[in-house]
Amino acid sequence: MRIIPIIGLVALTGCVTACSSIIEGRSQEIAINTNPAGASCTLIRQDMPIGTVASTPGSVNIEKTKYDITIKCDKRGYEQATYLNHSGAAGATVGNIILGGGIGWAIDSASGADNKYDSPVNITLAKK
Repeated sequence: MRIIPIIGLVALTGCVTACSSIIEGRSQEIAINTNPAGASCTLIRQDMPIGTVASTPGSVNIEKTKYDITIKCDKRGYEQATYLNHSGAAGATVGNIILGGGIGWAIDSASGADNKYDSPVNITLAKK
């Protein structure tokens, strides 16, 4: 009869580990607004383009990682504008560490699920 509580504990541990993966997910949509509207923006992480918005306002779905994203926006007649979108801790990360312990956090950290980026991002372009 002692096996039933142990099975329940193992099942509960499996449910709470990787909490950010379940709650936050491994990808995120980043919405980009510019003033003026109609700019084209490229998202760059580790010197590699990872997404584009052809004409703002718009959004792009990206995989979350621990690395920051640089957003570069261009529009004819305006200076190029950049925004550094820092990778921060997702809200479920703290709960994951408390409830899931090191195992859940390690799973989420490896997958990027414990990170998040600012969204929406508002960027102003200056006239040339």
